[in-house]
Order: sequence, then structure tokens, then C-alpha cells
Amino acid sequence: MDAADLHRDAVVVDTHNDLILLVDHFDRREQPGHFADFWLPELRAGGVDVQVLPICIEEQFQSEGALRRTLLLIERIHRLADEHADDVALCLTGADVDAAVASGRVALVIALEGAHAIGQDPALIHTLARVGVRVVSLAHFGRTFLADGSGLDDTSRGGLTPEGVEVFTAMERLGVVFDISHLGLAGVEDVLDRATRPLLATHSACLALTDSHRNLGDAQVKRIAELGGVVGIAAAIPFFIDATTPTADRVVDHIEHVAETAGIDHVGLGPDFIDDYYQQVFGGWILPPGLPTGTAPAEVARPSDLPKVTEAMLRRGFAEDDVRKVLGGNTLRVLRDVMGRPAD
Repeated sequence: MDAADLHRDAVVVDTHNDLILLVDHFDRREQPGHFADFWLPELRAGGVDVQVLPICIEEQFQSEGALRRTLLLIERIHRLADEHADDVALCLTGADVDAAVASGRVALVIALEGAHAIGQDPALIHTLARVGVRVVSLAHFGRTFLADGSGLDDTSRGGLTPEGVEVFTAMERLGVVFDISHLGLAGVEDVLDRATRPLLATHSACLALTDSHRNLGDAQVKRIAELGGVVGIAAAIPFFIDATTPTADRVVDHIEHVAETAGIDHVGLGPDFIDDYYQQVFGGWILPPGLPTGTAPAEVARPSDLPKVTEAMLRRGFAEDDVRKVLGGNTLRVLRDVMGRPAD
């Protein structure tokens, strides 16, 4: 099977696309058709069958405005699903995901990036789960009431706070998938010491290949694999992949490294498609401290570029079954095992 046919035939799961921020941006400019005009064609062109939709809270909302902003964006995702019911379906369980994919619709999964909405009230994880959140990370860049983000590794190496431990424990019990991306070093170790269920690194890459505080070391990758988890490679972020040569082949270098380190069953795709948001809203990237500037543009910059990863994997000698695992099969396993399935 050639690359194009294989990509079309495989189930493709993207564990990180910030598209809801750009949808909201255009909504506020009285252009509510942005999802239909831009993102839906992009998802179809990229063969995306399952789209995890993270809610990233911009800095100006991260204190008293976080909960309201989060709920408004969750409501927008629900309305997207209603408006485009023939093309997408909001999913609460792995079975929902399978049903959506079988019907030819894109399965949407709501996620929180940083969980700023929880603040210092762990009970809110239950509320957020009730309204459809199924994947959660506890920190973004910087500190929350729950944990330290990776950008603080040079100054603070705190693990999960008591509130963070309470939220993490509730997530495992509720069947909300934990996302380890963005946690600081101590937080990663804390989670891996406590975890009893498979988890995701929704958008990370390999520290052994690219020196970035956002990337995972080999020991961390192995421990994620031991739990049955998956590392989604952040193919669209040059400073995670290769600041000077962020090509599809370099993305495959990271895929290959995870496979060699922990096994082919523990690597997936979490590109982190956010370039269009930065270009539209700010006219270019605005980066937090500790990340390089002046990087080359990523070859995999939008969903329609995802077939380039399949082409590169086949060119590099990956077996077809292994390509299918990376494109989505591995992540589907985690979603089926955990998402919406309360622990015994």
C-alpha cells in the first residue's frame, strides 16, 4: 500500500490542536464560519479521525477569569459539535470515539491544558468531567495551584501540590486521561510514581534529540510506556523537534527514538498545531522564556501536512502495521482503556 492509501485507511489521532482558540478569535470578529471554512477541510485533508481539543487559557485569564473562559470555550466546542453533527461528534468514552470514526465523523475530545479553571478547588475536576472534559494536564508554562510547569525547572522543582494530588487521584478514579506534557521534572516523577492507569504526553518530544525543557528524557519515556501510556510527538513545534531543520524526517527521528527506547506501542502524534493562531492573532510567535527564537518553520504546520509523516515513516522502512500504531492505534488504546471508564 502506498503512503497516501495507508494514511487514508489508518485511524489518525491528533492529541493536540489548539484550533478552538482561533475559532473563538474569529467568532469575536463576527466570522463564525471559521471552523467550517478552514479547520474542517484541514482535518479532512490530513485524514484526522480523532481530534483532542485542548483549552489553553491565555495569560490574561489565568487568575480570576480562568473558570469562566474555560467554560465558554467548552460551550463553544459543544456548539461546534451541534452545528456540524454530520462531520464531527463530541465523545465522552472510547466507545463514543469508535462509533464516531465508524460513521465517518471526526471524534472530538475536550481537554484542558494547564487546568487553570480548577484553581485551588479540586472538586471542580468533577464539574469539568460532567461537562465533557476527558484529558487534563495540571500545568502549562509557569505555576498553577496544582503543579509547576516545565518552564520553572531552573528555579523550582516542586512536585504536585496537595491539591494537585487530589485532582490527579480523582482523574484516575473518574476516567479522565492524565496529560503529562508541560509538567516540570519533579511533577513528572511525582505522577509516574503515583499513576496506576495509562496516560498521555499529548505533545512532547525527545530530550535525547533536542535539548528543551519541554521534552522528555529516556527514563521518563520508559516509565510512561511501563504504564501503557503514549508519547505524542509535537511535530508542529520547531523548538521541540529541531530548531533549524524541523522537517517531517526529523519528526520521524523522534518517533523512531521513542520506539527504540520504549517500543513502537508507545508513540503517537500530538503535533500542537498553533502556528495559525499566533500568526492571525499576534502576527508571529510569542514565546515564553527558555525557548529559542528565530526557528525555521515546521514542515508539518497544519493537519493537511500529516500525510508527510506517513510518507517519511514508510520511506524509512517502518512496517505498515507500525505506521498505523503511530498514526492513531496506540493512542486509541489509551482512550479506550481510560476515557470515561471509572476505575474499579
